Amino acid sequence: MAELLTTITELPVADIEIGQRLRPASEAGVQAIIASIGELGVMKDPIHVRRQKDGRAILMAGLHRLTAARELGWETIKVACWRCNDDFARLMEIDDNLAGAELTALDTAVFLAERKRVYEKLHPEARQGGDRRSAQFQTDTMSVCSFANATAEKFGITERHVRRMVAAGERLAGDEVSRLRKAARPVGLKDLQVIGTLGPTERYAVVDAFAEGKAKSAAKALAAVKASANSTPPVDPHEQAFLALSTAWKRSSAIARRRFADEFGHEVEALIARHGVAAE
Repeated sequence: MAELLTTITELPVADIEIGQRLRPASEAGVQAIIASIGELGVMKDPIHVRRQKDGRAILMAGLHRLTAARELGWETIKVACWRCNDDFARLMEIDDNLAGAELTALDTAVFLAERKRVYEKLHPEARQGGDRRSAQFQTDTMSVCSFANATAEKFGITERHVRRMVAAGERLAGDEVSRLRKAARPVGLKDLQVIGTLGPTERYAVVDAFAEGKAKSAAKALAAVKASANSTPPVDPHEQAFLALSTAWKRSSAIARRRFADEFGHEVEALIARHGVAAE
């Protein structure tokens, strides 16, 4: 799954590509690292990079450290260089942030939801309904526990806390996360608990109200949405479903669209084929 390349311990800062991250670097975090370097004279920990087959170095963990090095004008930076697959690289980014960064409730939800996706990809038997009687499940020590149990133990939080955060992180689209990060009022755990129970239409409306400062909490935003819905004529359910799908597609990232195409492309092709035959 992964191999540490012990012969590579330092790389030029300019040669390290950042790639697509689950969250951007915060200015406060970068400045804290710069202040620490000023006091200690060194950067305490190396960054972790992935060596591609074409020789490129892609950042896995240490965005704030790399950004600080760039702002300080460093030519090189200490690295731990790996040859690994996509899942290892994603877990490295997630766990580095969950374990070491000052994350907001929103960012924690996003990271935990992504960690659950990768965890269940690596351990299919840990999914709800997975084959827990399989030999792999019985012998794989990482799979003996559910994701929530394993993650709660790893990071010292309760399983209930993990499930609530994950539910919200799984439902939020990339555009919604970006909007909520820019909201004047920070998104709290109670807000995420409300958001984690909503379907697409209500969630978009609640996120918009919260992000635009029209409501002080997700609960109050939801109450306003429901009040508005009760005062308007009912919407055709087929039209409502179509609008929800359209909105979700427009707001999703390129990566999310590719994953959707991989998962449901064959169903869409079959539907188009049936529709074409019916039309004839």
